[in-house]
Amino acid sequence: MIFCGVDPGLTGAICVLDSETKEVSFVDTPVVEVRVGKKMKHQQDVYAMVRILRAICSGKDVMVVIEKVNAMPGTGAGGERQSMGATSAFNFGLGYGEWLGILAALEIPHQQVHPRTWKSVMMQDSTKEKDASRVKAMQLFPLSAKDLTRKKDHGRADALLMALWASKVSTNNLGDF
Repeated sequence: MIFCGVDPGLTGAICVLDSETKEVSFVDTPVVEVRVGKKMKHQQDVYAMVRILRAICSGKDVMVVIEKVNAMPGTGAGGERQSMGATSAFNFGLGYGEWLGILAALEIPHQQVHPRTWKSVMMQDSTKEKDASRVKAMQLFPLSAKDLTRKKDHGRADALLMALWASKVSTNNLGDF
């Protein structure tokens, strides 16, 4: 069976994990550059997202798990409360909704998983730092470490760990890995 993890952010990725061969592959979220006013901005390339999911999933026994994200307030460097701006929050939600819409339109089996849920299983012995998922993914899949070397590859790592989480849940094998 093929398990796909989707980190739906603009700098996210899709990870494809074949549960039989243990092969892992990554596709970064496709983006296009568009003019917004006087500035150029990146947006998810919906047409490329459709082509990618169709190629990955067509005719295969597949389960896609997508991180159930939401815009949330944070804390600034000085401890002050700050939140995601309205435009950023809108774009964040738009990208997440695009992934869900594509999965539904292509009739691809999928489930949403809250970060706390998959991280409680996959990251139980790790720190809470953003880079921890990248380190954990490289430990579990040393042959894929070459695809996880950059700091910005945390989206790939999250997608890989979500795909592995899905494979563990589907087989009720939540023990050691």
